[in-house]
Amino acid sequence: MGLFNKKEDKQEYKHLEGAMEKRRSVYHLEPKSPISDTEIEKILTEAVKFVPSAFNSQSTRVVLLLNDNHKQLWDLTRDALKELMGPDRDFSETEQKMNSFKAGYGTVLFFEDTGVVKGLQEKAPAYAEKFPVWSEHTNAMHQYAIWTAFAVKGLGASLQHYDGVIDEQVYETFSLPKTWKLIAQMPFGTIGSEPGPKEIATVENRLIIKK
Repeated sequence: MGLFNKKEDKQEYKHLEGAMEKRRSVYHLEPKSPISDTEIEKILTEAVKFVPSAFNSQSTRVVLLLNDNHKQLWDLTRDALKELMGPDRDFSETEQKMNSFKAGYGTVLFFEDTGVVKGLQEKAPAYAEKFPVWSEHTNAMHQYAIWTAFAVKGLGASLQHYDGVIDEQVYETFSLPKTWKLIAQMPFGTIGSEPGPKEIATVENRLIIKK
């Protein structure tokens, strides 16, 4: 008896072939989506429910921003970066980058609930130093799962890291708990143009197989 027995299971597997290869950093986004908002929400829901976490902590928090919420995020990021860089530095390149993210269809925000992490540290002090690290691992798996699922469905995306710069503005603007640590931002949308060829280092230098 094979792993994929039902006809629909085999079709879904066929659909997932090459999924990791499809996942690329796409910066030229258009404000459209090849799938419905309901399908986007389903992808996020599946990731939140089924991506594993250390000690089953389920500490990752995900926020989907669409429409004006999405645009507002990149406006506040632009303003925060402009203030950080100061009036004497050329801001044109950074502003162009912010506009490219804003031109997408939406953004996924990734957080870690520090309250959950601290609770685990108290319950299992022997692993106290490890829990924040494992928490980041969990978040990264959510990012990768969602990014890959988007790619399979024809959505382009990239992963950005403006945490440490926009945290307070994000908490205030979107009414989010400050116990949620901002980890990353993922702007997404219809692919405006495909990214160029990806340089891949020799696999033999990075993969060891012993039989």
